[in-house]
Amino acid sequence: MSAPAGFGKSTLVTEWLAGDPADGRSLAWLSLDAADNDAATFWRYVVTAFQGALGGAGSGALELIGSSPLPTDLVLTTLLNELAAAPGDVWLVLDDFHLVDSPEISHAMTSLLTHLPPHVHVVLSTRADPDLPLARWRAHGELVEIRAADLRFTLDEAAEYLNTVTGLHLTARDVEVLEERTEGWIAALQLAALSIRGRADVGGFIAQFAGTDRYLVDYLVEEVLAQQEQAVREFLLRTAVLDRLTGTLCDAVVGGDDGRDMLTTLERANLFLVALDDQREWFRYHHLFADVLRARLLAEQPDLVPLLHQRASRWYEAHDLADEAVRHALAARDVVRAAFLMELAVPAIRRDRREATLLSWLEELPDDVVRRSPVLGVFYGYMLMVSGDLDGFELRLDDAERTLAAAPAGSDPRWAQTEELRTLPATVAVYRASIAQARGDLAGTAEHARRALALAGPDDHLARGGAAGFLGLVAWAQGDVSSALTTFAQAVSSLHASSNLVDELSSTVVLADMWRAAGRPSTARRLCLRALQVSEAHGGSVVRATPDVHVGLSELEHEVGDLAAARAHLERAAALGEGAAMTEGRYRWFAAMARVADAEGDPHEALRLLDTAERLYRPGFVPDLRPVAAARARIWIAHGMLAEAAAWARERGVSATDEATYLHEFDLLTLARLLIARHRGQPDSDALDEVLDLVSRLHEAADASGRAGSLVEIRMLSALAHHARGDRVQALEALRHSWAGAPEPAAYARLYLDEGEPMRELLRAAGTDGPAREHARRLLGLDTAADPGSGRTRATLGPPPAEQLSDRELQVLRLLDSDLTGPQIARELFVTLNTLRSHTKRIFTKLDVTTRRAAVRRARERGLT
Repeated sequence: MSAPAGFGKSTLVTEWLAGDPADGRSLAWLSLDAADNDAATFWRYVVTAFQGALGGAGSGALELIGSSPLPTDLVLTTLLNELAAAPGDVWLVLDDFHLVDSPEISHAMTSLLTHLPPHVHVVLSTRADPDLPLARWRAHGELVEIRAADLRFTLDEAAEYLNTVTGLHLTARDVEVLEERTEGWIAALQLAALSIRGRADVGGFIAQFAGTDRYLVDYLVEEVLAQQEQAVREFLLRTAVLDRLTGTLCDAVVGGDDGRDMLTTLERANLFLVALDDQREWFRYHHLFADVLRARLLAEQPDLVPLLHQRASRWYEAHDLADEAVRHALAARDVVRAAFLMELAVPAIRRDRREATLLSWLEELPDDVVRRSPVLGVFYGYMLMVSGDLDGFELRLDDAERTLAAAPAGSDPRWAQTEELRTLPATVAVYRASIAQARGDLAGTAEHARRALALAGPDDHLARGGAAGFLGLVAWAQGDVSSALTTFAQAVSSLHASSNLVDELSSTVVLADMWRAAGRPSTARRLCLRALQVSEAHGGSVVRATPDVHVGLSELEHEVGDLAAARAHLERAAALGEGAAMTEGRYRWFAAMARVADAEGDPHEALRLLDTAERLYRPGFVPDLRPVAAARARIWIAHGMLAEAAAWARERGVSATDEATYLHEFDLLTLARLLIARHRGQPDSDALDEVLDLVSRLHEAADASGRAGSLVEIRMLSALAHHARGDRVQALEALRHSWAGAPEPAAYARLYLDEGEPMRELLRAAGTDGPAREHARRLLGLDTAADPGSGRTRATLGPPPAEQLSDRELQVLRLLDSDLTGPQIARELFVTLNTLRSHTKRIFTKLDVTTRRAAVRRARERGLT
């Protein structure tokens, strides 16, 4: 049994020995100490232990031990013969065997264990693997091993110990934190329990429990560090600055050449070393042990710590491990070097869309250091744009261009001479195009994109892809789908050539949207499915693009009426999206889920999801062709809340006489629905004339630009307008025309079904006769909201559901999604702990969960945090 101090080895053996006394075992126990490292002393104690267990056996061997020199082989032969004659099973326990490391004893123990009679067994309890042929015995099946991994407490065992044995009555969350922090190390749990007793803020202590706890420090220093040779102690302290250890890295940090051998020694000595791979190349220290080592290092040699981090940073840089190199440079407080390393890392970060990593680094640098680097300044500005600060982004671009003008790329030795620096002028132009795009300045977007193309070289695929992408988006926003498809496809090809797979896949989703606008959802589906296959095949960082692809597929499934598949894609996107790259398109998930919720008959949930989408929306790289506010107005209209929808139209400034542009098409089609609905409640022939004129102009614009997808919806609304006027013949003609003119009519279902009872009347009429009757019947068959046997009815909007979270509960929920303990949250809110518990209980009930973690997860799914 081999494990570090405090893993319960002796306790386990003791409990095992205290088992059924009627099993006929003879038990011998010998607790060793350093004084037993003499061969004669050791064997005398061993034989005496056997005598005590067997009632006199071993006397012959004991007489021989008194001889000088010690006749070891004869002693062992005599002992083995006497043991062979013993009745029943015989067990010898040698506790703390690591204290006996004499080569003479090891050699003799090997001989004894090799020739033991079958009914004689030896248990070695040790902190370090002994110098015995363990591998040979393991291969022959003669060795039973119990190690630290077997002795660690599981979560259930930790809960049993802390709450039953020590009587602390901790919460499940507190037990989980302690078990995770201690990694199941029994002694640490015991010491934590000692520290907890008498504390008022138990949760706060547990959240902060670390290797600086005085009981833990005293234990480890006394039981572990003080027992080590000076060279081992220095190695432990100096390598404690590392999260991971391998031989050459340790050599670089410590300044030696035996790092690999030292790690092997530490592992055999069970010095809280955890292997991270099967080849035993990489290791780490037990977290609490590492905390103690770092605390001792800071206390004893504080001036050495920055140097150790610098050495680690240089080793990681030499081995192309940028993240670790930057982290150690920051830990060394060498901000100039850290900035240089960040510049080197930017290409990989952009390629893998790990913007959150870069932002966390930049936030640790002084602002003047970031501004001195044009590359870092530009990408810090990009993250300002993601957060919605367009003006701040523009100022950063101005700074970068001034810095480059004063010291052209390549002339400042403080800058990393990377492709990012060389192509930065073109990159700045691309980002200026993004700002213009976000502001709705199509002319400015095109101007900056063309400038980027002029600045980019023929092989600057990333810059050329970005520039071509914005030209394609300009064409799309102008309604010229044919040009948009051609140009944006070139952008995707350039991103592929740049090996920027994450952006390539995300852009493929945008290209699929363009094909939907062109009335070719099947092509959009093929693109998304292919992107999904590529993403899943590559894995790794590419998975960051997968949520976008799933959202795109969900929208396609929703439109054909497969709500289960639509929801499944969104749930998969949510699962993959945790911790994914920062993206300006995150709001789209909530907008897509809102459409599913509304189609499933839950308009309250749909509106709540749209509220979240609106909060998350940031003007960015893609034209806002489906404004969230208009999507909300459509739900209001469908449920008769026309006053709210009219207020939207006034605030938005939407009028039936507006120019029929593609950028405003979604708003205008929403307004058309509002005017038709108003007419049904309060007939107004002039308003219907405005609707028919509006849809006529929208039809003309869409037809001229090849937007077959738009034409389907425009013709459908024309049918509803004629139906509201009472002109059934023209209504049915327009409805059939919407199907006949669509390249893929079967791809549109929810577009019709979401219009409610007026559309059902038309579909029933169209389903009686004529060439489109089968299509009309198919749509009616998909309308589960109108099917009494489906168990699903479309809800009507009224007051918000009673189970909505209150403002106070939302405050509590957001604080639950933090590292604060319960008492800390109570102090933050200026309430008692009991009041907090009442709030938490109500939150759990409303979210249908039972734990804090589940509540946080459910809140994220609903966009509440």
